[in-house]
Amino acid sequence: MLVLALITLVLHGALTGLFYSFSMSVMPGLNAIDPAQAEAAMRSINRKIQNGWLYLIFLGSPLAALAAGFLADGMAATWFFAAAGVNFLGSFVVTMAINVPMNNAIDAGKLSYQDYSPRWTTFNTLRTVASAAGLVLVGLGLTEL
Repeated sequence: MLVLALITLVLHGALTGLFYSFSMSVMPGLNAIDPAQAEAAMRSINRKIQNGWLYLIFLGSPLAALAAGFLADGMAATWFFAAAGVNFLGSFVVTMAINVPMNNAIDAGKLSYQDYSPRWTTFNTLRTVASAAGLVLVGLGLTEL
């Protein structure tokens, strides 16, 4: 159980860091260059980020927290289930409902970078906050083991 809880913590930390790095460095960096170059760079990023490492942390975080919740008891289980729920809603649902469709729109040339960046970054920051909250909840679960 402890190993699964620690894996859950690492997955949540990695996901939080990924989202955080986009909001605090990648997007501001792209915003500082010509919009056409930023748009081309974002298209490339959106294509390259879809790989096994992303899927491991993106899908693995809520699933590992859910599994930890089922294996734990008492308050630990509650914290792990809460982490799974926060991560699922704040990361997975927001990504699939907002960020991915925006990525597809910019990739298809249906959305300008100037319209894309502020909205995408706002929702990415929401994903960051949700992932960080999930990370804290996993940490709380670990303290109850």
